[in-house]
Amino acid sequence: MGNSARSSGTDSDLGAVTPSGDQKASARDRASSFLERAGERFLAAATKAGRAAWVQNTFITDDTEAIAADASRELSVAVMDLAAEAAQFKELALPDEIARQVELIKRAVELPVPSAHDAQVELTQTVAALQGMYGKGSYDGKDLGELERTMAESRDPDELLDAWRGWRTVSPPMRQPYARFVSLANEGARDLGFADLGAMWRSGYDMPADEFMLDMDRLWLQVKPLYDLLHSYTRAALAKAYGPEAVPLGGPIPAHLLGNMWSQSWENIFPLVAPKGSHSSVDLTALLREKGVDALEMVRYGERFFTSLGFEPLPASFWERSMFVKPMDRDVICHASAWHVDLDQDVRLKMCIEITGTDFITIHHELGHTFYQRAYSSQPVLFRDSANDGFHEAIGDVIALSVTPSYLAGVGLLPQEPSGDDDVLLLLHKALEKVAFLPFALLVDKWRWQVFCGETGPADYNRAWWDLVHRYQGVGPPIARTEADFDPGAKFHIPGNMPYARYFLAFILQFQIHRAFARQAGYEGPLHRYSVYGDKAAGKKLANMLEMGCSRPWPEALFALTGERQLDAAPLLEYFAPLERWLHEQNAGQTTGWET
Repeated sequence: MGNSARSSGTDSDLGAVTPSGDQKASARDRASSFLERAGERFLAAATKAGRAAWVQNTFITDDTEAIAADASRELSVAVMDLAAEAAQFKELALPDEIARQVELIKRAVELPVPSAHDAQVELTQTVAALQGMYGKGSYDGKDLGELERTMAESRDPDELLDAWRGWRTVSPPMRQPYARFVSLANEGARDLGFADLGAMWRSGYDMPADEFMLDMDRLWLQVKPLYDLLHSYTRAALAKAYGPEAVPLGGPIPAHLLGNMWSQSWENIFPLVAPKGSHSSVDLTALLREKGVDALEMVRYGERFFTSLGFEPLPASFWERSMFVKPMDRDVICHASAWHVDLDQDVRLKMCIEITGTDFITIHHELGHTFYQRAYSSQPVLFRDSANDGFHEAIGDVIALSVTPSYLAGVGLLPQEPSGDDDVLLLLHKALEKVAFLPFALLVDKWRWQVFCGETGPADYNRAWWDLVHRYQGVGPPIARTEADFDPGAKFHIPGNMPYARYFLAFILQFQIHRAFARQAGYEGPLHRYSVYGDKAAGKKLANMLEMGCSRPWPEALFALTGERQLDAAPLLEYFAPLERWLHEQNAGQTTGWET
């Protein structure tokens, strides 16, 4: 069996003639034999890399970085070898299931390595070092978590500026190694037949890479009018709070005043921008703290949401092996993430949980990954992934959308569900989280795609970054930035080499799934008040889709959940329709947009 896939020799010319039944059977058998062996090798290498990466993320040292880099290299080499071997089947007539697995081999890792051993070692060590720089980063004795708390809670513009600028002192040393990473990773992508790493990432959406970019732009244009209204309203409110000299009307919003280290979501400034004298009846952070909820119980709430839909509880190993709080004795990467270490039942959560409403919702999101991972673990190894990476992010967000006042009342965090009198305030808070995030989610990979294809060279990294931030977000740096800085590196996903377009897709897709669940349940109220909590019929439909993994093109997974085959931002606009009307009223006489 081990040699059968390599013995094909000249079979690549079979596509030029109509294959006979015997030829089809032979091709199918040889491809099946290859896939069985490929799955075994990939699973072994992926498990080893997963365990090494877990240790590196939860115990950052030079040694754990080296171990993780070596395991990552072995995984990438295995994929590159298997992809080269799979090329013999490219022109053969194969059953869809087999042909799809053969094609997926090329996309089984996000970091393709060059063919030369020395270059492989250099690339994986560079990535591990970049991740280590980020994870160990601090400013004035404060780690990222402390600096983020300052950004979220302080209303002192000088203190905010110091935290914003301070975190960006961590990233300039990443600039040179990042440029080297781009060169080496592109070399690996070309060895797999892609123009560059960005083209390889975009190939994972069951459509041509250029068509995918156009589809992203189509979706953005659907939601941009709502974002512009929110931007204008927020800018005016911040100008009242800090003064028009600090926040000029008609201009971009200074990045340090939006309550988030990267200006990617703005919900932390809700108290500043909500109408004067108003207050929401739901303060989730206060509710959690009043109840004395600890980090472990925060995760239990998330688990119970999924079991209410009919899913099995998480395994004991999840509770034994996860990292829920930041250790006091070592450096770790606190960025919340869900892990599927062995691509089977070893699922874990890595997070430095704080008792806040934001972390409560983040946990519900991360467990979406976890239950997805468990659901597709019975698929062949190469199908053990989401329909596309946007689906993986969206599932948890669908659950997070259902963290409504009715849900909070149902689980005892609220004494009773409040009336709808303050729904606009709840929607404003949600829009500051969701709608504000969309342009940031779009621009991160637009910047990388420009870098990977050579449109943006190392000498222009920072200028190109801020050009995109200005264009899409209407946000500007609070102080002058130069090419001595490397502000993209201040965002985890850049040194961490994690694609970001998935988040943009997820923030569109989650509302589409949410609306479908509401309609299937016969719900006729406002979309923003619907919660899928406890709906076992929806849970069964969701479970069936999750179990598909990536065995079918993503439009089929979308159809299984929603009855639709194309992504559409209309459900998001329906969800926020009451807020959109309110924003039009509030913005009367205000300038919408910013100078270009």
